[in-house]
Formats: sequence, C-alpha cells, structure tokens
Amino acid sequence: MATGFVFHELYMWHNTWNWAQVFAPSLTVQPGEHAENPETKRRFRNLLEVSGLLDSLVTIKARHASEDEIARVHSREHIARIKAMSAENGGDASSLTPFGRGSFEIAQLAAGGTMAACDAVIEGRVQNAYALVRPPGHHATADVGMGFCLFGNVAIAIAHARATHGIGRIATVDWDVHHGNGTQSIFYSDPSTLTISLHQDNLFPDASGSLGETGEGPGKGFNLNIPLPPGSGDGAYLAAFEQVVIPALHRFRPELIIVPSGFDASGVDPLGRMMVTSEGYRAMTKLLMTAADDLCGGRLVLSHEGGYSPVYVPYCGLAVMEELTGIRTAVEDPWCPHMAKWGQQSLQPHQQEAISAAARLVQAIA
Repeated sequence: MATGFVFHELYMWHNTWNWAQVFAPSLTVQPGEHAENPETKRRFRNLLEVSGLLDSLVTIKARHASEDEIARVHSREHIARIKAMSAENGGDASSLTPFGRGSFEIAQLAAGGTMAACDAVIEGRVQNAYALVRPPGHHATADVGMGFCLFGNVAIAIAHARATHGIGRIATVDWDVHHGNGTQSIFYSDPSTLTISLHQDNLFPDASGSLGETGEGPGKGFNLNIPLPPGSGDGAYLAAFEQVVIPALHRFRPELIIVPSGFDASGVDPLGRMMVTSEGYRAMTKLLMTAADDLCGGRLVLSHEGGYSPVYVPYCGLAVMEELTGIRTAVEDPWCPHMAKWGQQSLQPHQQEAISAAARLVQAIA
C-alpha cells in the first residue's frame, strides 16, 4: 500500500515575524529570521519533488480542524485567545512563540492535516502517512501555546481517532530534540495513550522531561521519557529504540502509532546539540514500521514538528519518506559521510547509562 502525504501552501504562510532566531528584536537584538520559518519545510517538500518521490505519494487533502475538535484537548479560553489575537495582528502565544494575522486558521489547518493523515491510515486508504504541517504542536498544553506551538496537532489527532474511529490504545514516539511536554501533559492521566519522548536532556522546556515523569493516577507508567546526553548520535538513538522504545510498544500493544517528527536532533541543527544523521532517522523509521506491522497492521502516522537547519532537514525528511515508501531515490545526503565519522557517534558508556535507566521503566507499562 502507498504512503500518504499532507501539505498545504498556507502552512508556509504562518508568520513568525523578523525575530532573531528565538528572540524578539530590540535595540540590542538585531532583527533577523525566526528559527521556525517556512524554509526548512519548503525545502523538505522541494527535495521530495526533485528526487521524484513526490510522484509516488498519495496526496491527502488537509482540512481545518473545528473549534469543537480542538476543544477535545485544549481549553475554550486558550482557543479564544489565539483566535482573537490572530484576527488582529497576531501576538505571542505565551513566551517566544510569535504569530501573525491568520495564524489561527493556519493552525486549524495543521491540526486538521494531521487528523486527515490519521483518517487515511485508519480507513486503509494508505499504509502510512506523513503530515508536513506548520505550525508545530508538541509543546502546546491544554491552556498555553509555547515553543513555537499554538495547538497540539498530534494530541488533537489522537482525540479525533478515538471520537471518530473508536481507536483505543494509541502510542506516540516523539523524536524531536526537545521534550514533548505538551503531548505528555494532555495525556498524563490517560492509560490508553502511551507517550514516549526521546530528547536532549533538559534542553527545552526547562526542568521538563525527566525519568521521574511517568504519568499520574490511572496513567501512571504510561508516560516514558528518555532524556539523552548532549552529543548523542545514531548509536545512542538506535540503542534507545532497541532497548526502550520498541519493548515499550510491544508491552503496550497500540492500535495506532503516531510520531511527532522533529529533525532537530540532527548533527547540524542550530537549536540542538545532538548528532543524528539522515541514516539514523531512516533506521528509526524502519524499526517503527516493523513494530507497527507486528502490533497494529502497519498503522503509522508522522506529523512534522521541529528541525531548523534548512540545508539538512530535507535530507533527513527524504530518508524517512524513502523508508516509509520502500523507494530509494538517486539523491545522496552530502552530510552523512562526514557526520558518520564524527567522534563519539557510536554509543558511549554514559549514554548507555541514561538509556538503561529509561529501560527500567518499561516494565511498568501494562
């Protein structure tokens, strides 16, 4: 079966103003370009076209999530606040999350695009799907947008899959370099959602994503964080998958797997300090596809999150898409041979220690 693909030009029109990477311009901060800008996503989509792979993807039409659908996971007050600011000239969702006029409607389209990808997979129109959406979503909590995120795209899609299709157990595997705090908080008490986050230890948000955050009440044990030391590369990430992620998925036995897919753990990303290569992302995708085949009929959906290197995100994204489709194109990643030779790219003892600590939590998943 084919791979579905969600994209809409309006995703590129979400305005994050002329901030200097993550800071608002001032008399001491020269105006520049916000880190979360259209270029990385547009170049990702463009490389799919140049490689020829875009022709093999099944187009999934995005739609706007309704306010009622967003309200399954977000407060009405939060929705109304973002909508009101968007109708004027935009504003800041909380801190370091600027947006412009019309971004409310674009965020509805991002959530709806992720929902549409889930619909296509659940209904069997495609085997798996990638939603190349913007703005991202995994930092948005029920009441607050943060970390460049307005609404939780994956969280909204999970609620939609349950309400519309009756899907029960759903797992998320978040490989963005930053902790998926928003997804975690929304499902923290929910035993039917396994939330897994691999991230650089204590990068963003502050003091978030520790091993001790395992869920509460009936959701105890169903939130799994894997905080990895800075400098972790393919060796550490694949070890974390093999020793923690895949065993956790097998214990949980989900009916659907969704990946908040950020490429900011790559070796040249400006907002992270990890060393994952495009081949690392390819290998992680392969492991997830095998797990999905074993556990949930291959149902696998990826929704785009971070990744701030315009020169490298496209190659990481292409590797994932090649693995999802089973089609290798003629495009070679110019960075990969260099990154593969970097010091400590292989699994290091201190990284194994962190992974082993997370692996001990897997037994709590029922």
